[in-house]
Amino acid sequence: MKAFVDAYHPGGLIMMGDNIGSGIADVAAITRAVSADPPLILAIDEEGGDVTRLPEDDLPAGHQLADAPPQSTIDAFTQRAALVGRAGLNTNFGIVADITADPNSFIFARVLGTDPGSASERVAAAVRAEASAGVLSTLKHFPGHGAAPGDSHSSLPHTDLDFERWRKAEARPFEAGIDAGAEAVMLGHLVYSAVDSLPASLSPRWHDILRDDLGFDGLIVSDDMGMLENSGDPAYADRVTNAVSALAAGTTMLVIVADGPHPISPADLLDGLEAAVADGRLPITIVNASARLAMAQRLALSS
Repeated sequence: MKAFVDAYHPGGLIMMGDNIGSGIADVAAITRAVSADPPLILAIDEEGGDVTRLPEDDLPAGHQLADAPPQSTIDAFTQRAALVGRAGLNTNFGIVADITADPNSFIFARVLGTDPGSASERVAAAVRAEASAGVLSTLKHFPGHGAAPGDSHSSLPHTDLDFERWRKAEARPFEAGIDAGAEAVMLGHLVYSAVDSLPASLSPRWHDILRDDLGFDGLIVSDDMGMLENSGDPAYADRVTNAVSALAAGTTMLVIVADGPHPISPADLLDGLEAAVADGRLPITIVNASARLAMAQRLALSS
């Protein structure tokens, strides 16, 4: 992994199952090996419960916290962030800001609330808890997986929920997390057809809503870009085209799980992005703005 960092200079790394080994000690060995100046964004999606990477994390999560007082969310995410920090990681892709009361929903077991009010309170509590432990918080999956039935790992979930109804419900936990100081928001591969026919992760409209309507000025990260290919939709079969679209829409950093069902060549992806800049499909002004934003956050980690 150190050789990978030296060769490709990524802005960060996400630790997945095969990076975890026996737990925190093994992850910490990796994070020490890839230490850089300025620091990399070193992330994990440590929600707890159904999405647990670190075996040391037996803390309550998701629906357990949704049914408990907000203080339980503070306690769980304070301790969870401490585990993330012990592993040498500085960022958690771990705060689910989606809402649903449907027990049949793919995301039901992972949400922190079944209604906008309870979810907002617990999302904000989780952000404040992670901040107290020095871990950057990420809200996901914007604009909200609960309203879009299906599993975005293998499909493109759709909803016809309109903007006004979204603003009164699904938007609120994200807004609460942003107001609490979340440093990152992860955009989902979700289609809100009344707002845009494109998945939110590729949609300039949804990026603008996040920036302008919700006032978010931090890192916009994608969900795993390989999930678009896994959807089976031929419109999203080409990873370079998907990457160009996401970055051109305003995504700051692409998250790519390298060992997924479609192994990725970083060199080929970078070549494709450079070609898109050269021919104007990806404006250099957008690239520079995202690079400055990501670098500012990395510099802040070293202060």
